[in-house]
Amino acid sequence: QVQLVESGGGLVQAGGSLRLSCAASASTFGSYSMGWFRQAPGKERDFVAAISRGGGWADYADSVKGRLTISRDNAKNTVYLQMNSLKPEDTAVYYCAASSYYFPRVPHEYDYWGQGTQVTVSS
Repeated sequence: QVQLVESGGGLVQAGGSLRLSCAASASTFGSYSMGWFRQAPGKERDFVAAISRGGGWADYADSVKGRLTISRDNAKNTVYLQMNSLKPEDTAVYYCAASSYYFPRVPHEYDYWGQGTQVTVSS
């Protein structure tokens, strides 16, 4: 069992930055690919980014490429999402998740989920 706790969300103006963190409870953190998803009100949960177990591979949704960066620190059991040049359309609840798949991109490929953290970008 892996427990995930996100932090770092908040209110920011368009063009600003935030860094989300997701702390994992398990010492087996390094055996999971990690991902970030987001869900806006009335919409489906969408893929944002994923990172491999060792951190050497990362994948991004087209809508966030060049603005958001996923990284991880296996010594700290933590995955990060650095969010720059934020836009109002980035407003959503952001979830981190852990996957036993190698290149996970869809929700059903993830085994564990955090409770989410709200990101609001004002125009």
